[in-house]
Amino acid sequence: MKRATNVLGMIPARAASKGVYRKNLAKLAGRPLIEWTIDTALKSKSLSRVVVTTEDISIAEVSRKCGAETPFQRPEELAADDASDLEVLTHALDYFLKHEQYEPDLVVWLRPTSPLRMADDIDSAVQLFLDSQPDSVRSVCKVEHHPYWMYRVEDGWLSTLIEGIDVMGKYSRRQLLPDVYRLNGAVEVIDPEVIRTRKVLYGERIIAYIMPPSRSIEIDIEMDMLLAMNLMEKH
Repeated sequence: MKRATNVLGMIPARAASKGVYRKNLAKLAGRPLIEWTIDTALKSKSLSRVVVTTEDISIAEVSRKCGAETPFQRPEELAADDASDLEVLTHALDYFLKHEQYEPDLVVWLRPTSPLRMADDIDSAVQLFLDSQPDSVRSVCKVEHHPYWMYRVEDGWLSTLIEGIDVMGKYSRRQLLPDVYRLNGAVEVIDPEVIRTRKVLYGERIIAYIMPPSRSIEIDIEMDMLLAMNLMEKH
């Protein structure tokens, strides 16, 4: 079984955002959005380091005040809309190897847009990786709107999104629907060796870490901020 003594928590946080202005610094329950993820990461028992990768000076400053490391400034081209997570993470790994001779056993990718994840989610996902030895672990939750009950509209006429599904017959009641999950972007445990050898982020053997919808809110638009605030007040 692979042992992981150095688990690197990586938080990607660029300045640009479309749905919420300067989203990573936007206030959620009185704190910058990114602070919720940094705070949770620091509470994790699995992470050896918590690092924020950003091109933005203000985000870096806030991140350091919250307790995260910002050992480098991300190049501007890796903060563009078309920059991939693979490129961003590869840049970070290359930096650590060149400047610190540091190579993590595992990387835990923690997007700031998931402020409701818990430290236990991080620890459980890491343990799941160690127990299962996949290429990666990705967090998911059950879908809010089942694809079997989704439709297309063509010239005003409704037709089922997935052809061959008997919506009014076999799947006429919610209890009859098969479980379906979506990626929630909260926790992803990645093997750096897969990145180095195959030049891909997640690989092919991916284990699901299942989270409840109540901890799976992703901040994309202002309404998501309100939903997250409401859930925080209740729980």
